[in-house]
Formats: sequence, C-alpha cells, structure tokens
Amino acid sequence: MKPARSSKKLEKPHSWSQLKNGQWVSESIQTRVDEWCPKLFGYHLLKLGGLSCELTSFNCNIQHQVHLDIQNPLHNVIADGYDLPFLEKSFDAVLMAHQLDYCNDPHRMLREVDRVVIDDGYLIVTGFNPISLTGLASLMPWRKNALPWSGRMFTPNRVKDWLGLMNYQVIECDSYALFPMQKYRTIWTWLENSIGDWASPMGSLYFIVARKRTYPLKPIKPHWKLKRKLTPLGVNYKVSNKQSHQD
Repeated sequence: MKPARSSKKLEKPHSWSQLKNGQWVSESIQTRVDEWCPKLFGYHLLKLGGLSCELTSFNCNIQHQVHLDIQNPLHNVIADGYDLPFLEKSFDAVLMAHQLDYCNDPHRMLREVDRVVIDDGYLIVTGFNPISLTGLASLMPWRKNALPWSGRMFTPNRVKDWLGLMNYQVIECDSYALFPMQKYRTIWTWLENSIGDWASPMGSLYFIVARKRTYPLKPIKPHWKLKRKLTPLGVNYKVSNKQSHQD
C-alpha cells in the first residue's frame, strides 16, 4: 500500500474541463449532490476546491455557501486547503470533489476540514478509484503525467478508514462508473446495471457522505462490569487433626 503522504508535486485541476470526460464526471456527481442537498441543514456550506465550486447546489437548504479556491473564477474566498481561514466548527457541511486525489498530504487536509466542521456536520467526498479501468489506465506511460491519471487515487475503503479514525460515520458510499466511457453511455449504463452490485467495488468513481460524531462509534465497556477473580486468604484457616498429630 502506497503511503498517503507524497513529496511529488501534483498538478491540481481547478475546472472539470481540464479532465478527460470531465463534463460527464461532473454531471454524475451533480446528480448525487442534488439528491443530498435537500437533506443538509444549517447556516454555512463550504465548497473546497475549484471542482467543488463548479457543482451547483441551488436546492440546498443551506443558503450561505463559501466557494474556496485559488484559480477558479467562481471562488469568493482565496485560500489554501491546508490552512483554511475560518474558526473552528464554522460549517455545517463541506463538499470535497476530488480534492484528496490531487493533494500531497490527504491526512493533513482531512484534519483541517474536520477542524471547521461542526459536531454532527456533513462531509461529502468524491474521487477516482485506483482499482478500476480509470486506475489501470494510469499505468500507461503516455497517460501517467496527464490529468486525471496524474493524481494519487485512493480506494473508497481506505478513505472510509481515514474518516472512521476521525470519528465520522459513513452513511453512504456509492461506487459507480464501471465502464467510464462517455460514448454510447446508454449501452454502458445498461450493461453496468445488468451486472449487478458485485462489480461496484471496481467502479471508477466513488461518492461518500459521512457525518461527524461526538461520541465513540464503538462503545467502551465500563470496568465495573468486569468479573473479579476470587483469591483465597491465608489467615483464619483450620488445621486438620491429621496434620496436628504429625507436628
């Protein structure tokens, strides 16, 4: 397993137009965002990165929405994802579209995002799956340094483990796009649906919704419920008659 942290300088996309089939990828994510937006409540929503800024959320109940990026013209806050200029527990929900794929230290970014999320707040994470046709294409030499294959893809299970360590409860994980071809999309979608859910772990894209919890996900048993072992005492015992005659 490759380490999460990398010293390699990664090219970070700031628009879906920079990715191959980026429009189709953004539309597939947009469909899932539209399903979840009515379920989000609160006062402040953070869209982290240019790809997140280009996703619409008009049907979201959270009215105040912050678009944070450096180059995308849709931003209203210019800052780095590793050092967010906000107070602790400022946002009710955060959207991270393909941010972990193109950062050198995903643990650091997740910790910084966790700092600004309120208790019971929502975190939406999307990305590419390395165990897929898209991930295998990154092994080709002529695609290794081109977007989107130049990123550092992580499996959805690994991302869920990171979220679990920060006490986030994953309430939805959707892996899809087994055949990430935009041409003849209707045929590929029909074929993917006919195969069934057993092939979903090999989907090229994942969509994770997690909620920040303030209590342990695995309850700890109190010590007073543990049974104590009984040990015999060495005082006030009666000596048998047989042993007293021998003495």
